[in-house]
Amino acid sequence: MMATNGKAMSEQRSANLARMRDAGTFDAIVVGGGINGIGVFRELALQGLSVLLVERDDFCSGCSAAPSRMIHGGLRYLENGEFGLVRESLRERDALLVNAPHMVRPLPTTIPIKSIFSGTMNAAIGFLGGKSRPAERGVFPVKLGLLLYDWVTRHRRLTPRHLLRNAAETARQWPHLTRDLRYSATYYDAWISHPERLGVELILDAQREAPAAVALNHAEIDRDSDTFTVRDRLTDERFTVSTRLIINATGAWLDETNRRLAGPALPDEPFVSGTKGSHLIIDNPALYDALNGHMIFFENSDGRICIVFPYLGKVLAGSTDIRIAAVTRVRCEVEERDYILESLRLVFPDIHVTIAEVVFSFSGIRPLPRSDHDFTGRISRGHSIERLDGTPPQLCMVGGKWTTFRAFAEETANVALKELGRRRLADTLSLPIGGGADFPADPAAFAAEIAAGYGISPDQAAHLVTTYGTRAGAVAEFCGSYPDDAALDARTVVSTGEIAFLIRQEFAASLGDLVLRRTTLAIQGLVTTTSIRRIAAIAAAELGWGENRRDREISDLVAELEAYYGVSPAMLDDRSRQGRT
Repeated sequence: MMATNGKAMSEQRSANLARMRDAGTFDAIVVGGGINGIGVFRELALQGLSVLLVERDDFCSGCSAAPSRMIHGGLRYLENGEFGLVRESLRERDALLVNAPHMVRPLPTTIPIKSIFSGTMNAAIGFLGGKSRPAERGVFPVKLGLLLYDWVTRHRRLTPRHLLRNAAETARQWPHLTRDLRYSATYYDAWISHPERLGVELILDAQREAPAAVALNHAEIDRDSDTFTVRDRLTDERFTVSTRLIINATGAWLDETNRRLAGPALPDEPFVSGTKGSHLIIDNPALYDALNGHMIFFENSDGRICIVFPYLGKVLAGSTDIRIAAVTRVRCEVEERDYILESLRLVFPDIHVTIAEVVFSFSGIRPLPRSDHDFTGRISRGHSIERLDGTPPQLCMVGGKWTTFRAFAEETANVALKELGRRRLADTLSLPIGGGADFPADPAAFAAEIAAGYGISPDQAAHLVTTYGTRAGAVAEFCGSYPDDAALDARTVVSTGEIAFLIRQEFAASLGDLVLRRTTLAIQGLVTTTSIRRIAAIAAAELGWGENRRDREISDLVAELEAYYGVSPAMLDDRSRQGRT
């Protein structure tokens, strides 16, 4: 632990600040530490450029913290005629299945079908660029879409081909699914267990291979003529930096960032027109079992696509798609929660899901390209790069989605390299990510080796392997050396030593970083009053917080959980009591 201006911070953060101070000037500065910004930071660092990433809050804490946890090709994009986006998405999905197998895993996805030809005309109009609202899809348009889906991946197939079932076969496999079906179709996409952590691993990889690259969370940047000031929001220390190129990767906040950084090159019209998407995490064992390991991909009564699938022992259900008037932090509102719960009754009418079983909710803004389309589901999920002249020039990353972050970053990096007169040195399509490097074909056997080798429980070893991949041994070794390493409480295998590791090695600088993004304690409904206090005590010891700072971090997190994630103080207290019984 080191101190700057009398205030404590991790050695990792102190080293990054020192590198930024010593460098002073960078080939490129990336503004925004969501998944797109992190992706282009890694791309440029691996090409040998000096690059600085500045994120106002925590890495992957904005739009990138609120995806549907799907890594998918975008079957429904075929209806929009976006065949190129589907092809790109499927390529990137397959790359993530190979490069990050500790976090990205195949997900069998089943579509309930009630008719034969319904939706065919609407799909055709959408494919040809029309503006119709989607209608309920019958077996004919679904079958056609899945044939195209299979055809795109015919030369590098990693998942099984689609399968069509009749009503009787569907009922045998999903006895609780609505009985008014004529068919069901199953195809494969993928899901991601820890999206925020994948962002952190990308940064760790980049800084390991390119030590001059600097990534800062909890920092903000402002323009001062042709130079820029970076302020460390944790210490209020300021640094003057300069660059040859700015890359704006602030997602839904892109136009706001342009107003601060673009100077006289400010565009006449905004680039981004966001929509809000909310999701629920539900603790209902009957619903979890009824899914039978599949995601159910279905249409609500308004034509909006909804999803429900098993997620880390709970059920993830979503989502909404609502235009927003202003970019601000959002939450899942009561109306959205009820909309999602009501949608579940369409597909599993005999399974009762109560509000009390919603253990977590989350919401984010999709940074979509500006569009006047009446139906938000028709707005493109594609991406583009807009250049703003100036000194320095600025590249704006418009749109994009989680699955295609690497492709979008590669495209942006290529434009940046041309702008700077540099050539590409490395390709990232086949580059392993973090603990995905050399990940074993048999994770259970690997977890057994970790348990035996480090003297930890099978449950803790399995947790480390599924969270850190082949980095699990390093985490286990650290925990073994941490004084009195023990589980935070009876509800989780996350230990005190693991929390210290995250602070020292993974850029965690606040209680929210640890509970909401470095671990899955909050989203799994496992966070309690007891665990929050224990984590705060560890962070205080590691980061040199005084009693007032520690208590403020606790109160801020408790307030944030209630305001934005539907987790009240009473819920936290009740979970603590349950853990003691």
